[in-house]
Amino acid sequence: MPHRTFWLFIAPSGIAMLLFIALPIVSVIVQSLHIENEKVLIVSESCGPFGCKETTRVDEEASAALNAERPLGRFNGIGTYTNRNHLAFEEVSAAWSGRSSFADFVDGVMNLPFYKALVFTLTYTFVSTPFVLALGFTLALAVNSLHRWLKGVVIFATLLPFIITPLIGSLVLFWMIDADGIIGKTLQFIFDNPELSLKASPALTWITIITYGIWHSTPFAFIVFYAGLQTVPGETLESAMIDGASRWERTRYVVIPYLAPLVVFVCLIHLMDAFRVFEPIVGFNASANATSLSWIIYNDLSQEVQLFGSAGATSVLTIIGVMILLAPVVWLTWRDYRSA
Repeated sequence: MPHRTFWLFIAPSGIAMLLFIALPIVSVIVQSLHIENEKVLIVSESCGPFGCKETTRVDEEASAALNAERPLGRFNGIGTYTNRNHLAFEEVSAAWSGRSSFADFVDGVMNLPFYKALVFTLTYTFVSTPFVLALGFTLALAVNSLHRWLKGVVIFATLLPFIITPLIGSLVLFWMIDADGIIGKTLQFIFDNPELSLKASPALTWITIITYGIWHSTPFAFIVFYAGLQTVPGETLESAMIDGASRWERTRYVVIPYLAPLVVFVCLIHLMDAFRVFEPIVGFNASANATSLSWIIYNDLSQEVQLFGSAGATSVLTIIGVMILLAPVVWLTWRDYRSA
């Protein structure tokens, strides 16, 4: 392909990526280096027969003028990244130096909002990913072996969790696991405990959210693997059958190696999606027991005074986390490509 044709071909995508991805990321990085302007206060003193009294009020006009003069706020450098709400260098160092055991250090760190959210985010990501891959592949194999008259109905039913909006799906499950919901009532009946609630403890809340994430994400893996199964060479499978390979051996030695690139693709997509888990936490109203990095960003921006600098810092740290998370998978893919 001539160079001119190549550049004309990728120009629209390149411009779109620059405008809608690169520039917003740069803007977020710049915003993360600033914090909110201080309020301009007016201190006045009023005296009476019983003494003098000071009153303090916000000068709205002066504060508005300061915000207009410095729309990004005050420059804070990396101070936002290192404060208690983010990496908390001082608090982590103090917890480490004052520890009596490693468990005490972990307890101290888990009281910090960023690390508490990071632990849940990583747990959600690493627990849900293998289940999504395994269940998606198993469903694809099962549906592929069905009679063609049944495939359409089963595929539609399997894709329903993927079609439902994440927030709506989490709300429906939230109502079902409520003490008056069908799942909540059933569990109370099975365990003969009218006080049992899936919302009562952090552990049960985490399990519920992770289960919902697997339920919602598995259809994506299923449809990708199912499409890949349609391209597996029939001659190779027939040769394996002639050689006496069982169905499990054909799957292990023919199908899985052939679909390996799709496994990497699904893994990359789900890792990025899972690391940004947000909707189930809001839908389950679970912020008391489980928070994620995306929820921290939402919380900073939903306050009366929006904390753009804090939200920007968490966004940048989330991007860095996604890059670190994907680096091993990308490196393995690049190594396999080089060795091919």
